[in-house]
Amino acid sequence: MKTYIHMGHLVRPHGILGEIVVNWYAISPFSSKTPFFIQKAAEEPKSVTVASYRLHNERLLVKLVEVNNRDQAELLRNYKLLTRRENLPAIDKDEAYICDLLGSKVVLPDGKLIGHFDHVLKGATQIWSIMTEENLEILFPAEPDFIKNFDLAAHIITIDPPEGLLELYLGQD
Repeated sequence: MKTYIHMGHLVRPHGILGEIVVNWYAISPFSSKTPFFIQKAAEEPKSVTVASYRLHNERLLVKLVEVNNRDQAELLRNYKLLTRRENLPAIDKDEAYICDLLGSKVVLPDGKLIGHFDHVLKGATQIWSIMTEENLEILFPAEPDFIKNFDLAAHIITIDPPEGLLELYLGQD
């Protein structure tokens, strides 16, 4: 399992004092007490300290101790915001972190392969992007009623999608 978990993405500077707009991917609320790291591409993660954070127009703004002005914040554009797995809350055996499910095969209850879990779209509800072998994207509402099981060891997620969803994307009857 991954040591570092991708929690958000540093998007762009905000203002002149070094605040940074963050796309926050985690369902859990932001906590400045959590130890964070930043990472550019495949470079080694670097520790950072959150001085403050706030919401502005429904966007998370973060001020890092290491960043004092807009120019320094600009240099961090497109960095990942990470934390270590051990800093995350413990989960129940019937739960999983999304990062551990990404790339898993997605199958129907009868075992038929639909595709692979590619990424999550954030919105009012969580939407999973499932990519088929034909490179078609299926947008799947990740509601508990539609997710029947996941096997982390085998990297398999079993879904039972709402009626008509697969036909809509795959053009099947």
